[in-house]
Amino acid sequence: MTAIDTESEAPNLEGNTALVAASSSGLGKAAATSLAEAGANVVLNGRDEDRLQAAVEDVDAVGPGEVVGRAADLTDGDAVAGLVEATAERFGGVDHLVLNTGDPTSGGLFDVNEDDWYHAFDLLVMSAVRLVRESAEYLTDGAGSIVAITSITVRQPVPDLVLSSCVRMAVLGLVKTMSRELAPAVRANAVLPGPVETPALRNIVEDAVERGEYDTYEEGLASYWPDDIPTGGVAQPDELGDVVAFLASPAASYVNGASLLVDGGVVRSV
Repeated sequence: MTAIDTESEAPNLEGNTALVAASSSGLGKAAATSLAEAGANVVLNGRDEDRLQAAVEDVDAVGPGEVVGRAADLTDGDAVAGLVEATAERFGGVDHLVLNTGDPTSGGLFDVNEDDWYHAFDLLVMSAVRLVRESAEYLTDGAGSIVAITSITVRQPVPDLVLSSCVRMAVLGLVKTMSRELAPAVRANAVLPGPVETPALRNIVEDAVERGEYDTYEEGLASYWPDDIPTGGVAQPDELGDVVAFLASPAASYVNGASLLVDGGVVRSV
């Protein structure tokens, strides 16, 4: 059997520009890192200037393209317009758009209030609508792509995450709509990450260990996700980021309107 040359098979996005929403940490930063490794110029986004600048320095170190940061609140329409305009002015357009946000309020049906529902819709859905509307003229100018980072909660609801389980479904509807309305110039897909060991999750587990709820970090981590992950454990952020870069690349030129699970096999439905 001939060994696969993984370096030659890696996505090549040199000369392209990618705008990654909510990318100063977590899965957004992982996506930005993989896109930078593929050679793209990358614009990172966040609300905290210091954390955003630190992320820019980290991502800039991994690829040949230019990496910049732009602070913007994704629930503010004017700020989103400014984010897209600044990206287009800096690089002459936008080739790839990664839709991502922070998480909505956690809790069950009777734990969250009406304001939480409206905020979740604004955060998860309207942020995506704003970004797409502002970016569409640039994306359709070439072979553009949109990748939405959602969650396995849209396939398999998770206890105490009612907002994520319900409202993120609308993002999948938006992806399917865009896959037809923007085609053939733009492909639109979604990734549905499952258990990922993000910095936020590490902090939660470490705090729980300090409080004495668990004896070890490993024990605490295992308590947050199913113990029957077929691949054997939680993913690292780059394993999700690499899928985003693949979907943005020419290697995925016939993948459009897909909702791709990146969950190690946790979701049991067919």
